[in-house]
Amino acid sequence: MSSAVNLIDGVKAAYNALDDKMAMDITILDIHEVSVISDYFIIASGGNPNQLKAMADAVEEALYKAGFRLSHSEGFKTKTWILLDFGDIVVHLFNKEDREFYNIERIWGDARFISPEEL
Repeated sequence: MSSAVNLIDGVKAAYNALDDKMAMDITILDIHEVSVISDYFIIASGGNPNQLKAMADAVEEALYKAGFRLSHSEGFKTKTWILLDFGDIVVHLFNKEDREFYNIERIWGDARFISPEEL
């Protein structure tokens, strides 16, 4: 498992990559106390399939540069919900409709929400 400092650097890198691609409603959840799946979920929305793909590519590149390796991805065919699993950091990229439908923030309501200023 990565050290806490490296994890925060990875979360920052992912957040900044999403922000640079004008992702909407970027949410960071610290789930390490409520799940063994991962330590952080980063959730964001895009306006169209091309933006979602650009967001995913930017996150993958930023986290690669920060020393994280993508272990699993899915959703690139439909581009309505793209999941990027970097182990300790999992990134969920949604179109608006699927984000509202799946409402991950509600499902993981016990997780701690982290503001960008806390990074």
